[in-house]
Amino acid sequence: MNNSSSKQLFARRIAMSAAGVMISAVCVGAFKLAAMGVDPFQSLMSGLDACVPIPFGTLYVIVNAVMLLFALAFDRHYIGAATFINLFLLGYVVEFSYAALQAAFPAPGMITRAVSFILGFVFLCLGSSLYITADMGVSTYDAVALIMSGTWKLGKFKYIRIATDLVCIALGVGLYLLGGGAPGGIAAFVGLGTILTAFFMGPLIDLFNRAVAVPLLRGKGEW
Repeated sequence: MNNSSSKQLFARRIAMSAAGVMISAVCVGAFKLAAMGVDPFQSLMSGLDACVPIPFGTLYVIVNAVMLLFALAFDRHYIGAATFINLFLLGYVVEFSYAALQAAFPAPGMITRAVSFILGFVFLCLGSSLYITADMGVSTYDAVALIMSGTWKLGKFKYIRIATDLVCIALGVGLYLLGGGAPGGIAAFVGLGTILTAFFMGPLIDLFNRAVAVPLLRGKGEW
């Protein structure tokens, strides 16, 4: 591969990483509007958001910075440019997109919530596909399970990830209640979306990898 091709590939990887993080962030905002549950890590962040009186975007950076230090201390291999794009941008984009969606749909009905959830889920998988295929580093949350399985050899990644997801959900619920949240509000961040994310996100990401992300990375697709 010549120098020009290498630069073009690197530029595509950066663009795909940034686009993937941005799309995923907007989709998390859509999940929050749908109030049908979010992914396990966002469940933890929702609990912290209810308990800690600082803006969500800033809170997201702080939590991810702690996990980044963990990754840097035990295995820097998983840290790359996309890690920092995720760290410094995702939380603020989630905060902005959720506020914009709330302003556009101040009292969303069931149909609006269902459409928001479906579109959010599909495009979240697309964003994740772009982000993963670009291979510019993983999120700090992904790095935790990868280090525990790959570096510390505590077990297979899929089982470690299930364990960390369950811990996130339990902590999210506990912190939400500790922050004075009503029990009935738990379903807004631990619900159908959480279940679908856990069981169906992988196959849909794989589909987008083959149909969209890999062709884009190879320069055979258009934005």
